[in-house]
Amino acid sequence: MQRHRPTPTVMTSIGSAPVLVCVLGSFRILKAGVALSVKPGGKAELLLANLALQRGAGLPREHLTNLLWPASDMDLAGQSLNTLIYSLHRQLGDALDGRPPVTHADGRYRLNGDNGVAVDVDQFDAAADDGDQAARAGLEAEARASYLRATGLYAGDLVLASEVRHIVERERLRARYLAARAYLIDLQFGRGDYAEALAGSLQLLADDPCREDAHRLVMRCYNRLGQRAQALRQYRLCRKFLADEFDAVPEPATEELYNLLRRDPARA
Repeated sequence: MQRHRPTPTVMTSIGSAPVLVCVLGSFRILKAGVALSVKPGGKAELLLANLALQRGAGLPREHLTNLLWPASDMDLAGQSLNTLIYSLHRQLGDALDGRPPVTHADGRYRLNGDNGVAVDVDQFDAAADDGDQAARAGLEAEARASYLRATGLYAGDLVLASEVRHIVERERLRARYLAARAYLIDLQFGRGDYAEALAGSLQLLADDPCREDAHRLVMRCYNRLGQRAQALRQYRLCRKFLADEFDAVPEPATEELYNLLRRDPARA
């Protein structure tokens, strides 16, 4: 499956950290905010990307040697792992006051989060968490600011997809990103910016054609823009997507909106 590249909304600079490992959209290592040259698909990328998704738990030595050198003798693979970790220390250690970017304790390897190694997924989740909390509290301005930051941080889908846990994490992050965008579009609709809300809703559907909240947003926007017939056609399009993809029917909220558009569009 081709990785999703989001439609840009607001470009937000990623948070500062002595070393930042980025696994959203494309793999990157930022040292004091400057991107380092890393061999695409190389051992360093594979090691750091996998450790980035296991920040607290880490990964055991055997897992990493099998991942990085699956056909090698265990002793040789272990030596190669030591060499790789040492080379990363030489490359990044000065940004961490001489501390290693990868630590080894209790038989497991971890990114050195206690001493300055950050991960872009954590920054995205923190911004989305702030948005969720503000939205639940009814703090619209705060929620908007946090969700704008979250969507700006989301450079694309998770780069890893070789294991089931990677795919689960990728879909979790993508769902959070799309939910944040939907909230921002709802705010546009609430302000009466129907044309902008329509454009954002259609972009949302381009990323996920079966997302019913986006179909409902499109229907409501068309209706407010005086295009009720187009709003009704959008409902039929929604039904077709759901039937073709999941052999399912629309949610009650979608059916209710459709019936309201037919009978009393002024209230929709």
